[in-house]
Amino acid sequence: MTDTLRPVPAAVDGSAVPDRHDGPQKLKRSIGVVGGTLLTLSCVTPASTLFVVVPDLFGSLGTATALTIAIGSLLCVAVAFCYSELGTLIPSAGGEYAMVSTMAGRLAGWLVFVLSLLVVMIVPPVIAMGTADYLAPIVHLDPSLAGAAVMLLATLAGLLDLRANAWITGVFLVLEVIAAAVVAVLGFAHSERGAGSLVSLDVAGTDGHADTVTAMLIVSGLAIALFVTQGFSTAVYLSEELENPRRNVARTVLATLAISTVIILVPVVGITLGASDLTELTGGDIGAMVTAWSNSAVGTFVSLCVALAIVNAGIVMVIQNSRVLFASARDKAWPRPVNAVFSKLGRFGSPWVATLAVGVPGALLCFVDLDTLYGVTGVSVTGMYLLVAIAALLARRGAHRHTHAWRMPLWPVVPAVLIAVLAYILTQQETVHLLWTGGITAAATLYWAFYLRPRPGTRWLVSIPEDARD
Repeated sequence: MTDTLRPVPAAVDGSAVPDRHDGPQKLKRSIGVVGGTLLTLSCVTPASTLFVVVPDLFGSLGTATALTIAIGSLLCVAVAFCYSELGTLIPSAGGEYAMVSTMAGRLAGWLVFVLSLLVVMIVPPVIAMGTADYLAPIVHLDPSLAGAAVMLLATLAGLLDLRANAWITGVFLVLEVIAAAVVAVLGFAHSERGAGSLVSLDVAGTDGHADTVTAMLIVSGLAIALFVTQGFSTAVYLSEELENPRRNVARTVLATLAISTVIILVPVVGITLGASDLTELTGGDIGAMVTAWSNSAVGTFVSLCVALAIVNAGIVMVIQNSRVLFASARDKAWPRPVNAVFSKLGRFGSPWVATLAVGVPGALLCFVDLDTLYGVTGVSVTGMYLLVAIAALLARRGAHRHTHAWRMPLWPVVPAVLIAVLAYILTQQETVHLLWTGGITAAATLYWAFYLRPRPGTRWLVSIPEDARD
């Protein structure tokens, strides 16, 4: 176990000299709760999640989709409690890995960093590839090419000042909330079935007849349901740039989760009630349903709002991801030349090399099989939350017991129950997705064992900005 480290001085004999800069690079505190909430909500991407991710849940869970998302949202309340407490104790751009390293040790922090890096690298292209479907009323594009273009555009926007991006994403967020509201209103106005259908647990089978959604299918779907509102953790990544993080991190995390759950869950209920039959619901073509409920003009408007929402999501996710990579370089996770490059800040105060390093590979991932990306993301998010819950269980030991921070209710019951539930959800995931994620984690463990662990004084020095220690 190890506490978060301050910068290590050079050894007198020169045998273990850390990378030397003018001290750790710090990001600028420039946003408050409103700006942070706008950025964080945009990273949750309620409308793009609703239109890109939820249709796949309809395909496997049918009328049980709303119930599964509701259960996932309840689990996310417990997760949000963990993030809020840990994020106010450890307000660092490193997010999960800074929190877990401090509370559970350097190896645990490294593993959660790898899982978070998987998530932040995969989620943006998964969302971006949905752009083509919603530009179809105007132009037909290849999904992979359209997704790659969105990723490159988001990368360019991510090089700008964070305050400017908060306003850009705020405008886009308004449009996507409008689109989600239109879908909800139309769905409820054209209800074909009663509220009891939300717990009827039916999905259209291959023969067109209704099949029953089992409890095991719902548990398996929870990994994706957790991913649906996963973006609330962005508030922790932005904690180093939030004013008064001890207070504002928790406010931003909890407010974002509440708002995003409403924006996503209410339209899902409306779609479930308004679909003409079970086959249409299982097909998950929300754009076609909107057009059938209204007219082609409304359908086109909603589709364009969703396309803008996806661009918005890409911008915010690139911003978040670049902060993770920046923080890892500042904390000496890589060989010296790599650390020096990734920790560079541009004229707008953004980590420009790290931004390019996450944006360009994200464009390339748009050409990878989508089902594999979904599966690995679900496993990675669940595993990451599991490690965060373990860290939250350890958050009130020693000096941390008396540190001024937001404290969750019902500790330690909340993290303990969360650990048990998340571990069970992992056991219900597809073997191939577990193997992919496990293989990447195993490779990362070898890197830890042969490179990071033998260099405890010069590598993986997880730090907290000095102005956040008070």
